[in-house]
Amino acid sequence: MHDRLRATLNERKDEYLNYLLELLSRDTQVVGHGIRGGHEKNGQDYLEGLLRSMGANVEREPLEESTIQKGIAEYQEGNPDHNYDDRYNLVANFKGAAGGRSLMFNGHVDIMPPGDLSLWHSDPLKPEIRDGMLYARGVADMKAGLMASILGVKLLQDAGVDIPGDVTCLSVVDEEGGGNGTLVSMLNGRRADASVVCEPTNRNVIVAHMGFIFFEVNVTGIALHSSSKWKGVNAIEKAMFLIDALHQLESKWLMTCRHPVLPPPTLNVGVISGGTAGNDVPNSCTFKFCLHYVPSLMTHNAVIQEVRDALLLRSQGDEWLRGNPPTISIYQQGLGFEMDPDHSFVQTAHACAAEVLGDGSVITGSPAANDARLMRNIGQMPTIIMGPGRMEDCHVVNESVPIREFLDFVLIYAALICNWCGRRHAR
Repeated sequence: MHDRLRATLNERKDEYLNYLLELLSRDTQVVGHGIRGGHEKNGQDYLEGLLRSMGANVEREPLEESTIQKGIAEYQEGNPDHNYDDRYNLVANFKGAAGGRSLMFNGHVDIMPPGDLSLWHSDPLKPEIRDGMLYARGVADMKAGLMASILGVKLLQDAGVDIPGDVTCLSVVDEEGGGNGTLVSMLNGRRADASVVCEPTNRNVIVAHMGFIFFEVNVTGIALHSSSKWKGVNAIEKAMFLIDALHQLESKWLMTCRHPVLPPPTLNVGVISGGTAGNDVPNSCTFKFCLHYVPSLMTHNAVIQEVRDALLLRSQGDEWLRGNPPTISIYQQGLGFEMDPDHSFVQTAHACAAEVLGDGSVITGSPAANDARLMRNIGQMPTIIMGPGRMEDCHVVNESVPIREFLDFVLIYAALICNWCGRRHAR
């Protein structure tokens, strides 16, 4: 079977690569992390045509604010008030043999904006091949994985191999906005006996990722001319005082939270804004930070409380902040993800990857969060993350994926369908 699939892949590799090139040429950027919308329809239209030509039953799944609010209320997942005009998921179902296990592939069609175009060696929205590498915005994150999952089904069809169980290809929107697309699918009851999130994994099988919380902290002060600084209150300096308390909290976590496949928790202050001129004492300062925490060892609510306690306790040590404490809010969040590495689905997926990629593929964890948490925590499905490309190439200039690796994952996904779905349900 493996030789038959590989031979078919070699015969059709140019055709399969062209499918990916076409998807990469479609501008599917999110706007303002999805808050102001996105252009995913450009890619979804193309994928819908491809999937229908393959015989899939394809459904457009709309995103609605009421569903997002349900996710926030019931699961602490979801990012509110995004613009969903012309944005929808695609749910493509391929009917397989009765009695076989089902499998769901998850990939997001939305991509991040390319940033400063002058830093790219080629147009990020016109895919280019150089030295066996495919360069384009979104190729690693994650159109190569999304397309490979669809072509895994097509490879079986082209090789004349019957699909042994139902397969669903889920192309979601708004992942870069925090995962609202997959959240909607899970709350709508989309399920299978196991699921694969096709994000890039450095040729490995990922069974855990960190949880994440984005905080915004607002600090007030008293403005006046800097020549009389002592009469005012410098909000930037007060913010720095509070940031130091966060660094101390991070240091404590670094020493106490150890996970077998994940790094320690991290806290990154990524935005500071305040003041109008060098000779003005600023009366306000806002800083934003992203916190990544370790699942099982740290709970979502406890982490939020620790951050609040650290900031408010530090405020008690300052005369101004004691009476004018900072306001603390959360503007994006997601839970962590964990999967038992000894689960039969994990072992089956790893065996399929190892057969194609060799012994270099390992079962491990990832610091970067993605939609696997939603598939596992809400969907309650055995879930892995496994796809072409390197995590380090996401959101970077000159984003790329080796062409050979893209094709390898088409074969891996086809093999996984055969090996997982081919096992009959216990009677």
